[in-house]
Amino acid sequence: MSSHSVNRRRFGGMLAAAAGAIGAPALAAAAQQAPMQTYPLLKPARLRQGDLVALVAPAGLIDEDELARSISNMESLGLRVTLGANIRAVNGNYAGTVQQRLDDLHAAFRDPHVKAVWAIRGGSGGISLLAQIDYKLIRSNPKILIGYSDITALHLAIHRHTGLVTFHGPVASSTFSDYTVTHLQAVLMQPQQQYTIPMALENHRRAQTQPNFTIRTVHGGQATGRLIGGNLCMVSALAGTPYAAEFEQRILFLEEINEAPYRVDRMLYQLDLAGGLASARALMLGVFTHCEADEGGSSLTLDQTLDQHLLPLTVPAVAGYSFGHIRDQFTLPMGILATLDAERQTVTLLEAAVS
Repeated sequence: MSSHSVNRRRFGGMLAAAAGAIGAPALAAAAQQAPMQTYPLLKPARLRQGDLVALVAPAGLIDEDELARSISNMESLGLRVTLGANIRAVNGNYAGTVQQRLDDLHAAFRDPHVKAVWAIRGGSGGISLLAQIDYKLIRSNPKILIGYSDITALHLAIHRHTGLVTFHGPVASSTFSDYTVTHLQAVLMQPQQQYTIPMALENHRRAQTQPNFTIRTVHGGQATGRLIGGNLCMVSALAGTPYAAEFEQRILFLEEINEAPYRVDRMLYQLDLAGGLASARALMLGVFTHCEADEGGSSLTLDQTLDQHLLPLTVPAVAGYSFGHIRDQFTLPMGILATLDAERQTVTLLEAAVS
């Protein structure tokens, strides 16, 4: 689910591996006992030049090129880097065992010198950490957590069980375009009480030859609500669990990569059955990459598939916004109050996401 994504058809195998590592009864017991109370919103401290950032790999394994690119990206932002002790660990497709990945995540939040925890990549495997994360530790040491794709699992679980604002934004090994950096810095390093994010002009140009970059307004208007969402596969995988996204009165944002329309259809139906898409204030879809049907087949197109779910809604519903598995993406803070304006094609944050 990062640019080096494994196919999510392996998802069942990953769950089995997680159960083997932790024990299925332990996973079930943790899920049943997980607290369900609502926590007040908790904002991490802003990121400043010279701050120390911990690079972690809570999901897919990384290679040396990704690590080098991640360090270079952090240094280009004027940040210093510390690496998780298990950053080079390998366990199948994962960046170490569940315990190794947990240890690095916990160590990063525990270290008082670390100001942000930045995932090097997504991939798969983040879901296997959720039942054993020390949420009390994270709430006691709030700091920026950023990444996207499979990191959605951590965002949803941590936000649900601590109230911490986390950030759906580029992974550390992403290609940092000017657009990406501008909106990343504005959200993390230059907090404002109101900040409007326009869509990327480069994505508009790409739409001339790549239709999935086209911005479509299915239902217009404005909507205000708190931001929640992330990668569609992960949001749907967590539906019905103690780590699920809550849609009601929220602006639900979703993106995806490498999934055929029939699978996108199934995941959206799962979300609707579990949480009710109509309960959201708005539905905002990013760029779905490599999700078109094979040519010459009988499948619905991606747009037709999405419209089956968007057209019945009565709230603003848009697609093709500038986030997802793409080069030019903006950063979305989980839990922050925002307004989606379908006519202006903007997202406005109505409060600072960091303190």
